[in-house]
Amino acid sequence: MDTEPIVLDGFLEEATVPGDLHGSTARFRLTVSPTDERTDEMILPCGVTDPALALAVIHYLAPGDKLRVTGYLRLPRTPDEPVWLTVATLAVLETAPLLTNLAPDATAVLERFGPYLCYFDADTTVVEIFTETGQPVGTSPDPDKIGALLEAFEQRQAAGGE
Repeated sequence: MDTEPIVLDGFLEEATVPGDLHGSTARFRLTVSPTDERTDEMILPCGVTDPALALAVIHYLAPGDKLRVTGYLRLPRTPDEPVWLTVATLAVLETAPLLTNLAPDATAVLERFGPYLCYFDADTTVVEIFTETGQPVGTSPDPDKIGALLEAFEQRQAAGGE
């Protein structure tokens, strides 16, 4: 472990999981990106060993939450060990937007693309896209056309129009 703590902002990649049978530790994956470019993103495994913080992580965080974590980076000692962040403190900077009517659709997945959220349904190729604040961006006829839709949306925003 490094002796100096680091501070990272990122998005909770997926649901948190208990690190042990008692829930006194927790694990999660944080998507960290220094830019809004998807190619700059890194998914960092994180662990919480403080029982009170682990309880909060397990019960109160949701995928898509924007977090600020402070902790100690554990570098691998062998090629088969992962890089790991041992989290000492955690703050929720923004909660994930809530989309209504997701419960009946068990085949749906919400995935983050930089500052955008995409709603995928396995029963169709259509993808609904929203900003982090829940503003609709548009509907892509299939996943391969998401990039073009986001680019058109950003050009409209830069031009000052909707």
